[in-house]
Amino acid sequence: MGQITIRGIAPEVEKEIRKISQTTGKSLNRVIQEIIYQHAGFHQKRQTTPAESLRKLAGGWSEKEASGFLDSIKACEQLDAEMWK
Repeated sequence: MGQITIRGIAPEVEKEIRKISQTTGKSLNRVIQEIIYQHAGFHQKRQTTPAESLRKLAGGWSEKEASGFLDSIKACEQLDAEMWK
C-alpha cells in the first residue's frame, strides 16, 4: 500500500481531526482514512481486532448472565479446611 503526504492543512482542520481522534480513540491515520473514504463514496471494510474475532467465535455474556454464573459457582470456591489437613 502506498503512502501519501498531505501538506498545508489548515490549523482548524488539523485541530478537528485531532479532536475526532481523541474522542473516538482512533489513530490520526485511521480518522483521515475514514474521512477520505467517506468523501470518495467508498465503504471501507471494518477491520476487526483479534479480540473481536475471538469474541464473535466464542460468544459472550451479558452482565446479568455473568453475574448469574459467578453466583452459581460460589459453592465451588469454598475450601474444606478439614479435607486439607
